Amino acid sequence: MIVRNIEEARQSDRLVKAENGNWDSTRLVLANDGGNFSFHITRIFEGTETHIHYKHHYESVYCIEGEGEVETLADGKIWPIKPGDIYILDQHDDHLLRAHKTMHLACVFTPPITGNEIHREDGSYAPSED
Repeated sequence: MIVRNIEEARQSDRLVKAENGNWDSTRLVLANDGGNFSFHITRIFEGTETHIHYKHHYESVYCIEGEGEVETLADGKIWPIKPGDIYILDQHDDHLLRAHKTMHLACVFTPPITGNEIHREDGSYAPSED
């Protein structure tokens, strides 16, 4: 059994911060934990816009707190996001995530990430290595 506390995780290398200051993410479950997913609590900070395009990962995102919107770039469609909403990037959607109030999001990735990934210029992570 694995038991972790988010505040303790935030005091370790499990807290990853965006270079541009738009977000931080506490990686509570990672690939080396042995599951087929990773689980993170991510904060998207108020007034920011982040380009994301997970070409090699399936992600679902549940909003715990805050308000914002997600825009799919292929069609320009915008979905408001508020507590209780989930959005699922089932088509590896190229998107913009905007926070009107700091958003606290529970995120699940498959395949799991290692925790050391860096967003590339196109908003994606490199493919997972098997």
